[in-house]
Amino acid sequence: TRVMQDKGGFRDHLDPNKGNFVDHQLLFGKLPKGIKLAPTSSPTRIWRVTPQEHITRLNELINKEPEYRPERPGLRTHGDVVPTNHGGELKIYFGTDRIIKWQGGTVAYATAVKSVPAILSSARKHGLENYPYFYTVNSAETTQILGVANDILRYMADGPLSIAHAYQITDDPNSIADKMVGDLRGLPTSLIYSTKVMRPLTPVYDLFKEETPSEEQQRAAVDFLFEALTFRIPTPEESDIYLEILKNTVEKLGNKDGAVLGLSSIFLDRDALFRAELAETGKVDEHGRIMLQDWDLGLAVNHALRYIKPDEQLRAAIIDGRMRTKEDVKREVERMLADNSIRKPRVLQFFRDYFDYDLGGYICKDSKAMTAAGLANNPNQHYRSMFDATASTDRLIEIILAEDRDVFKQLLTTDKVVVTRSDDVYFGKQNSPEERQASIEAAKKAQEEVVRKAAAELEAWKKANPDKEPPKPKKPKQPPRVNHTVTVAKLTGTPEYARVSRRSFGNGSMKPERQSATVPAGQRLGILTHPAWLVSHSDAMDNHAILRGRWVWERLLGGGIPDVPITVDAMLPDEPDATLRERMRVTRESYCWTCHKKMDPLGL
Repeated sequence: TRVMQDKGGFRDHLDPNKGNFVDHQLLFGKLPKGIKLAPTSSPTRIWRVTPQEHITRLNELINKEPEYRPERPGLRTHGDVVPTNHGGELKIYFGTDRIIKWQGGTVAYATAVKSVPAILSSARKHGLENYPYFYTVNSAETTQILGVANDILRYMADGPLSIAHAYQITDDPNSIADKMVGDLRGLPTSLIYSTKVMRPLTPVYDLFKEETPSEEQQRAAVDFLFEALTFRIPTPEESDIYLEILKNTVEKLGNKDGAVLGLSSIFLDRDALFRAELAETGKVDEHGRIMLQDWDLGLAVNHALRYIKPDEQLRAAIIDGRMRTKEDVKREVERMLADNSIRKPRVLQFFRDYFDYDLGGYICKDSKAMTAAGLANNPNQHYRSMFDATASTDRLIEIILAEDRDVFKQLLTTDKVVVTRSDDVYFGKQNSPEERQASIEAAKKAQEEVVRKAAAELEAWKKANPDKEPPKPKKPKQPPRVNHTVTVAKLTGTPEYARVSRRSFGNGSMKPERQSATVPAGQRLGILTHPAWLVSHSDAMDNHAILRGRWVWERLLGGGIPDVPITVDAMLPDEPDATLRERMRVTRESYCWTCHKKMDPLGL
């Protein structure tokens, strides 16, 4: 650390993945005689908010999410994380709840609708991400945040008028037929919005509504936006600073443009992008520790479970000085855990980070390999199916958590699944060459029987009508498609619902409807056998026993695998006709086997 101090510092030892290299006996065994541990504490630290948390904050400013429905707990609800869309993109959408008509199909809709992607980056592909040492906010992200702030503030003020012409806002699309002529597909002008106001109307809306707003209205807008973005009430000094910025920009640019620019500065406030644990107030105990209190402690508790600002009860507890002790923390945590209407997306994010089952849709698969595996109907549908599978697995985990019985065991051994209609292939059984040939022969015989039956019917008609010309034969029906490569699973069960994005792909957008079902006996047990997890731990061509084995070794068994040496070409031979097990023979070379003996048997 000392040697690297002037070169950006050394932080590799802070990576949580290094924890598995610490001696387990030292961690979990009895302490040696004479050794006494110091009382536990954490250093002061600043956490950058995650991409999911940040975009959920922004979404709260322009969209109203539905209230919790106990009879359909899986549906997207106020307080849930913004889900990824049909293409796996993390975006917020403007005005989709008001679009009543558009020109063109699914792609045209996706191109025309206004959206902005997540801005903050994530440096990790696999594993636990939410640590204070991993992330900063760079200059490119800062510039993007200001651009998005402009879009959001104008939408808060004007709604669809900020992204469309006035004539596009009507409840009668026929009344503007003369303006919707020509090929408008994919253009913002192809959308028609209803007149019903759906966005939150806030003090920011009140500020823009007035030509010359009062100082009271300006301060109300500043204080509202500050709390919406930082999750805490501004201090008088902070309120004064941002009010002064707002006044200066309004004076130079006029109320609307000036207010947009002035309020945009709050989007870059430290606490809008970071969460501090600095313990700047409180008493030092005999060990030199200070317990977090008030807003620091309240936001730490809120941050542990939620992505939106504290609810009224937690907010009141912070303001009233009732967030200073362990008992205060216990009271609020137990209250939030007991209330299903209080959404807890960070709990689910932990399981995503731990199991890494949400990566399948981002792995670009070879089309020929997918066809050979039995996805012959529409290989491009595979990616959509993987994003659907992620949402389905989310819901399965929530169901197991709600039951609260042997949770970890259930996650690894359950035969329950949450599925869509297209999952029957993914949960099916790969046919052997003999089974595949038998399926082909059966389909061939079935088609021959159809032809024979038609010929027999024609011959019978001729005998019954010897002097008449036979009718023209009907166009033969296409034989039903048969997947000879896979014996599809017959998954039926009770209705279930999963969390999905706002309408992002027109009529082809993701649907929340699912089924809770049981997999065929003896075929799959637990999340590690689900398509979402298996594909997430694969590559472009194959399933990947090495990646699976590494996950089991590191996550389940607590072992460590060193980084691949730069002198090693960590590639399996390209042998299309060989099995994965046969191609993995190269990992048994003495130089490789030291590490691979820990992973390969587990993955296979």
